[in-house]
Amino acid sequence: MLFEFTRRDGAPTVFNDGTTFHVDQINRFGDGGSTDVSHLIDKSYGYHSSRELRWHLAERFGLTPSAVAVREAH
Repeated sequence: MLFEFTRRDGAPTVFNDGTTFHVDQINRFGDGGSTDVSHLIDKSYGYHSSRELRWHLAERFGLTPSAVAVREAH
């Protein structure tokens, strides 16, 4: 399952000396085109990486992480 997201900047984090990002909008792509699924995630959560977002989406949709692909919209 493919997801495409747009990010907005988050805040600095003490966990990895980096910054987090928040998902502004996320769309799921499938046979019928794209569907906005932004309402299914906590948009206030600060993700440390797109990998973390992928794992979160896999859990949310009951999939294995290898069945989920994410890409950032540009």
